[in-house]
Amino acid sequence: MASVLQLQDVSVVRDGNRVLDSLTWTVEPDERWVILGPNGAGKTTLLQIAAAALHPTSGDATILGEPLGHTDLSELRPRIGFASSALARRIPRSETVLDVVMTAAYAVTGRWHEEYEDIDERRARRVLAEWHLDQLAERTFGSLSDGEQKRVQIARSVMTDPEILLLDEPAASLDLGGREELLQLLGGYASDPRSPAIVMVTHHVEEIPLGFHNALLLSQGAIAAQGRLEEVLTSEQLSETFGVDVELTELEGRYSVRARQDATA
Repeated sequence: MASVLQLQDVSVVRDGNRVLDSLTWTVEPDERWVILGPNGAGKTTLLQIAAAALHPTSGDATILGEPLGHTDLSELRPRIGFASSALARRIPRSETVLDVVMTAAYAVTGRWHEEYEDIDERRARRVLAEWHLDQLAERTFGSLSDGEQKRVQIARSVMTDPEILLLDEPAASLDLGGREELLQLLGGYASDPRSPAIVMVTHHVEEIPLGFHNALLLSQGAIAAQGRLEEVLTSEQLSETFGVDVELTELEGRYSVRARQDATA
């Protein structure tokens, strides 16, 4: 199987600042990656390149076999599922949940004069049911809770059966119940071999769902570590990446972290 994402020596420079620095990284079709790093590490910028929303300043980025800069983005982007708070802000608050999901078929964020077929609506309703949102189909997007809006964003991102799914902090701002409900659904989706490759950005190890087996640590725009979750997620590497002495614990596939207590205290 061909890789779904290949970055070779990719850098992004903005206003003279190197946001990403010579990244080389590959994602295979059956992989589920989590990207971790402190604020300003370049996580969202990396995801924008993977979503074909940003071109690197230098280096080569190939997405679903298509090299950025030498492909028709209007044909490439519908093959990519992308959920982020920035995208959510472009969704009209008066749009119904059903239309929020269904408009993904045209890669638009508000229903206008597009023509949809019955199969589009059936697909949208099936996806809503899979993400426990079917009872909200006729509600407006703006009337939903944060947790419900997050799940609607993900349902929209998988509406077109993407070949790679990109999630930018899907559990951010959720309360404990909303977070755990979302992570349970994400874990089930990630564990399904029929699901596409998944890349998820988060700040917190507690937000890593079951079914994810690879991790990429970013620090100051550079890769600090990448590989299998159990090899990358260590107390030592997290401490170095985030600049604070922490202790990582794992229980039944879920992680938590806390700062080490001063031994002399």
